[in-house]
Amino acid sequence: MRRRITGPPAVLALLVVVSGCGLTSGSPMVDDVKPGSVGQGRPLEGADLTVTSKEFTEQLVLGAIMGIAFQAAGAEVLDRTGIQGSIGSREAVKNGDADAGYEYTGTAWITYLGNSEPIADPKKQWEAVRDADRKNGLTWLAPSKLNNTYALAMNQANFKKHGTRTLSDVAALAKKDPRAVTVCLESEFANRADGMPGMERAYGMELPAGNITQMDTGIIYTQVSKGSCTYGEVFTTDGRIKSMNLAVMADDKKFFPNYNAAPQINTETLKKYPAIAGVLAPITERLDNEVAQELNARVDVDGEDPHAVALDWMKEEGFVKEG
Repeated sequence: MRRRITGPPAVLALLVVVSGCGLTSGSPMVDDVKPGSVGQGRPLEGADLTVTSKEFTEQLVLGAIMGIAFQAAGAEVLDRTGIQGSIGSREAVKNGDADAGYEYTGTAWITYLGNSEPIADPKKQWEAVRDADRKNGLTWLAPSKLNNTYALAMNQANFKKHGTRTLSDVAALAKKDPRAVTVCLESEFANRADGMPGMERAYGMELPAGNITQMDTGIIYTQVSKGSCTYGEVFTTDGRIKSMNLAVMADDKKFFPNYNAAPQINTETLKKYPAIAGVLAPITERLDNEVAQELNARVDVDGEDPHAVALDWMKEEGFVKEG
C-alpha cells in the first residue's frame, strides 16, 4: 500500500529531519548477478551507487529491483531502502545522500510540489513533475504503467449480483438501490478531497452516512472479501486484490490522481553515469499493476522476503542472470 504524508510545512520539515536520521545506516547489496537483457557491457563498472525507498512492501521490492539492476551493470550498490515516510527517501536523493529510487508521480505533484489539482493524463502528469523537479536537482526517467492509486473493489459474489464495472455503474446502482451500495474505507480516504467526498461529487453519488464504515486498511480487504461491505477502498497494486480475487471498479471519469512509479535520479549522479537511464528503461517499461500485485502478494500474503522476491522476478524476466 502507498502511504501519503500531508501537513503544515513545520511538521513536514520535522519529518525530513527525523526520516533523514535513518540515512546513516545501510548495507551493501551482494547479489551474485551478471547482465541478462540489462547491463550488457557492464556500463556502470566502477560506480558506487546508493538506492533508497520508502518502507512499505511495494517500495522495498522496487528498491531491490533497482539495486539488482545496477549490480548487474557493474556498480557497487549500497542499500538504504526502507526509509520511514515519503519525505525522507525523496530528500535523500535530492541532497545526494542517495542516488536513485522509484517514486510516484502523484505523490511528487501533490505532496512534494504542493499542487492541489492532479493532472488526469498520466503522461502529462509525469511531464509536469519532471519539469518542476529539474530545479530541485532531480531527474525523472520515463514512468511505468504501474499506477498505485485509489479504487473501489468488490468480491466476486457481489460482482456477479450487481454487475458493476465502473464507478459510474456504482453511482447508478446507488440511485437505483441505495441499500445495495455499502462502502468500507479508511478514515483518511473518508475525509480527503481526492478520496470519498471528491469521488461522490465527481460521480454524482450521495451515500447515506449509514452506508459508510471506517476501519483499518487491512480489515477492509477482509470485510470486502467476506461481503460484509459491497465495496471497499483499495490500492490498485495491492497483492490482496489478486489473492482474494476482488473485482476493481474502473475510474471511468479519471477522478483519482495518477500515482505512476518512475525512477527519480539525483541529476548530478545521472550526469556522471548516464548509462543508468538505459539500464532501468526496460525494467520500468515492464512494471504494471498486474506485476505489482503479484510481487506484493508474494510478500504480504505468502510472507516472502521483498529482496528475494525482486531477485527472483529479475531472473525470471531475464533482466539478470546468476553470477
